Amino acid sequence: QVQLVESGGGLVQPGGSLRLSCTASGSIFRFPFYDMAWYRQAPGKQRELVAFITGGGSTNYADSVKGRFTISRDNAKKAAYLQMNSLKPDDTAVYYCNARLSSDSWGQGTQVTVSS
Repeated sequence: QVQLVESGGGLVQPGGSLRLSCTASGSIFRFPFYDMAWYRQAPGKQRELVAFITGGGSTNYADSVKGRFTISRDNAKKAAYLQMNSLKPDDTAVYYCNARLSSDSWGQGTQVTVSS
């Protein structure tokens, strides 16, 4: 069982930046093999994939965040990150960390609000 804890959310003005962190614990000795992802869910909308990074380091992004967000991982720290730049009000959502190997594990989410 993998436990994930997100941090780094908050209130930011349009055009600002935030860095989200996701730290894994529990039965995570195979962390380097996990695919890690960030999802988000805005009020009244379905949860959507924002970005993912494979165990081998390959990345992919939703079209809406390409060029603005960067996903990364630190296997030694058993952590994944989401650097978010040039934030827009449409980026407002609860952001969830996901770890996938043979099954999915989810964090509790962290709120990101982009507003002036």
